[in-house]
Amino acid sequence: MDIVAPKSAPEAVARRAEALDTIAAVLPIDRRDKLAEILTDQDVETLKHLVNEGMGANTLRALTSDLAYLEAWALAATENPLPWPAPEALLLKFVAHHLWDPARRETDPEHGMPAAVGHALRDGGLLRSTGPHAPATVRRRLANWSTLTKWRGFDGAFASPALKSAIRLAIRAAPRQRLRKSAKAVTGDVLAKLLATCGGDNLRDLRDRAILMVAFASGGRRRSEVAGLRKEQLTVEPPVAGEDGSPLPSLSIHLGRTKNSGASQDEVVYLTGRPVEALNAWLAAARIGGGSVFRAIDRWGHVSRRGLDPKAVNDIVKRRVAMAGLEVGEFSAHGLRSGYLTEAANRGIPLPEAMEQSRHRSVQQASSYYNNATRRNGRAARLL
Repeated sequence: MDIVAPKSAPEAVARRAEALDTIAAVLPIDRRDKLAEILTDQDVETLKHLVNEGMGANTLRALTSDLAYLEAWALAATENPLPWPAPEALLLKFVAHHLWDPARRETDPEHGMPAAVGHALRDGGLLRSTGPHAPATVRRRLANWSTLTKWRGFDGAFASPALKSAIRLAIRAAPRQRLRKSAKAVTGDVLAKLLATCGGDNLRDLRDRAILMVAFASGGRRRSEVAGLRKEQLTVEPPVAGEDGSPLPSLSIHLGRTKNSGASQDEVVYLTGRPVEALNAWLAAARIGGGSVFRAIDRWGHVSRRGLDPKAVNDIVKRRVAMAGLEVGEFSAHGLRSGYLTEAANRGIPLPEAMEQSRHRSVQQASSYYNNATRRNGRAARLL
């Protein structure tokens, strides 16, 4: 079963594609033509409104992706466009299609998402997994569904006791281990192995070395923040005295609005020493005087004018992991973020000081890395 969008004139699809293209500077979309077929005119108007409201680019990307998925799922599951507001029964159907028990599926083929719906979503490039969704993914899509419903001026049944109970019971019926975004943290020893693979003086080595060092040393920046970093965000600071008294280069990175900051808060982190030297070496070799800091390099060694896609940052980390002889599946770009806090804990750096650099707002989340390090090195873990 293929996903068939409601019939619309080619001019309407072209108009939606053009409208999506006009907001691409804020909302990078690499599948605009496909999205223009799935989304409705009202969907596009909603996205344009959110752009004008100043919503963060990462939030907009998530909203757009989830909106396209919801529209396609509704067509595949009900043969009708996504209704606004969605009735409670449709929300419950969404939960039933995405949170199910694989063991029950073996004896009951009708349990969970119908095969025809799954095939349609996979054929449309919107579904990769053959198993149930992660509870966090379902909750995120429901939350974005609720947000989009409110932006359209409707009330939804997203807070209904029946929906909350369905989610809770579905998760309890099919428990799954909560996995970190990166199975293992990129701690100092792992980072050293990755850096050893990019010790040359060619552009690719210089860029990857700068990415790894800047992302880690600046507090474990998210891949979107690394990919979106611009020269204008960097400010040269006075040198800092090293342990031997020699001056070390220093600069500040003005992150602006981040995932954890307020709407008007300018987050600032600092780099000192080797990361600054690595970054300066890349900027000089690539002749970057402004604009995006980290860019693609083609096979002939030409540096692109456009910044890297966030996914490319993850690809670079995994490529260096493979070159270092480590298990690719165990590390990702997020491992630099968890690795920074884990390394800070291992070195005895106070949690508040580490959080100033990582910009975590939740002490509970940040302290989990410290607690794990303490437990791993403590006496309780070494009774034998």
